[in-house]
Amino acid sequence: MRRTRERGVRRAVMAVLAALGLVLTAGAVTAPAHADTTICEQYGTTTIQGGKYHVQNNNWGDDTRQCVNVTGLGFSVTEASHDRPTDGAPGSYPSIFAGCHRAQCTSGSGLPMRISDGRFNGIQTSVHMTYPSGGVYNAAYDIWLDPAPRTDGQNTGAEIMVWLNRVGPIQPIGSRVGTVSLAGASWEVWYGNVGWNVISYVRTLATTSIDFTVRTFVDDAVNRGHVQRSWYLTSVQAGFQPWVGQTGLAVNNFSYGIIGGGSCSATGTLSYGGNNIYAVDPISVTNTGPSTISGWTVTVTLPAGHSLIGSWGATVTTSGQTVTARNLSYNGSLAPGASVGFGFQAVRPPGVPQWPSGYTCVAS
Repeated sequence: MRRTRERGVRRAVMAVLAALGLVLTAGAVTAPAHADTTICEQYGTTTIQGGKYHVQNNNWGDDTRQCVNVTGLGFSVTEASHDRPTDGAPGSYPSIFAGCHRAQCTSGSGLPMRISDGRFNGIQTSVHMTYPSGGVYNAAYDIWLDPAPRTDGQNTGAEIMVWLNRVGPIQPIGSRVGTVSLAGASWEVWYGNVGWNVISYVRTLATTSIDFTVRTFVDDAVNRGHVQRSWYLTSVQAGFQPWVGQTGLAVNNFSYGIIGGGSCSATGTLSYGGNNIYAVDPISVTNTGPSTISGWTVTVTLPAGHSLIGSWGATVTTSGQTVTARNLSYNGSLAPGASVGFGFQAVRPPGVPQWPSGYTCVAS
C-alpha cells in the first residue's frame, strides 16, 4: 500500500524517514578500515578498499537487532528480524556508498559534482546482489542530489531510487506516473515529494545485477522536471530496505568510478533556417586537459517540443530531449588545446523562441 501523507502525521513522518534512507545521529559508530568486520551497532559504519567505499548498518527504522558482515567487496545481512507494517516505513537501509552523505565522505569519488560538469557523464556504477527466499524488502540504489555541493545534513534536491527487486506488498513513495525503458530494461516510474523530490524506478523484471552510467536515470529525472542540471550529485548508494526479515541479503560486489581521465569543453553556435528549422553549427569540442584524449562525448538537452532531424561530424543519438553526440573514428583524438567541430539540425514549435543550452563534454 502507498505511504502517503493522507495516512496521518505519524505515517507522513515514517514516509519521510523511509525516503531518507540514512539517518545518522551523534552516537554513530565508525569502525576502523578492514574487511570481514561484523557491525551490529544501530548506526555503525566501516570503510573498505582504503576508504573508497563506506558500508553502513543503518538500522534506523526499527528497535530490533540487525548485523552485517563486511567483506572487501560488499556486505551481507547476517542477523535481522524486522516486522514492520508494509504500508509504512521499512526497518533499515544497510548499504554501501561512494561520495558524501551525512558528514561522511569516501576517498577519490570526486563528489559532490555538478551535473553539468563534463565528468558527470562518465560516472559508472555496478552491483551484484544475492536475494534469499522469504521476507519483504526491496533491493535499491539511492542516488542523492542537492542544489548545493553538500557534504553533510539532509539533501534538499532529489533522491533517485533504482529498485532492482521488490518482494512483498510494498510500493515506492508517491504515485506511479509512467513507464520508461532505461539501462536495457523496462521500469515503472513513481514520483512523490517529502520535502525533496523522490523519483523511483522499479524494474518490471527483477535482476540481481546492473551496470549503468548514473546519468541514465538522472537525465530521465531532469526531463521530467524533478531534477535541475545546476544541482550536484552527492552520493551513490546500493543496499536493501527490509520490512520483514531478512537475513541473507547481500551485496557481493559494488563498484563506482569515473570513466575517462581527460577533460574537454563544448560550445555551440546557433544558426537559423526556415519553417522553424534551425541548426547548431559548429559545436566546438576542445581538449582542455594536459594530455591527448582519444575520444569525446557531448550532451545537450533540447527544449520541450524540439526534435532532432539531422546531424554531421558525430554519431548522434537521442533519449527523450537529451541529445548525445560521440566522436567519429577520425575526429576523436585531440591534442591539448586542439578543437574539432560537429553540428545538428532540429525543428521547434512555431512561436516558441527557445534554444538548446548547457553543453557538457566528457573525454575518454
